Amino acid sequence: MGEGEKIAETERVEDKVMDIGLRDLAKKLEEFAKARDWEKYHSPRNLLLAMVGEVGELSEIFQWRGEVDKGLPNWEEEDKEHLGEELSDVLLYLIRLADICGIDLGDAAIKKIVKNAIKYPPNVF
Repeated sequence: MGEGEKIAETERVEDKVMDIGLRDLAKKLEEFAKARDWEKYHSPRNLLLAMVGEVGELSEIFQWRGEVDKGLPNWEEEDKEHLGEELSDVLLYLIRLADICGIDLGDAAIKKIVKNAIKYPPNVF
């Protein structure tokens, strides 16, 4: 495979990852837990506490940096990668928690956006 073909394949994989939905992630997480016999540990309480721990790890990344610019232009790639890992941990625990609780997270999020739009109408000058 030539260099151009490798780049095109990488872009296709990245596009595929960007298109994955919450239900797809929930299914992958369910399969992951089943394959390891972890379902017995995935109670709502345990998942919530694990997610809170991950939020703590996420907070540590920003703890002593002060305000940071959008896009993190002054961050090292290694730091951005670490941030992405911690954000992913939080997201994955949230999705698993919602799935275990029988909540359609995508639907709940859309309903919440609509509710917030009513509660906080746009500024009209």
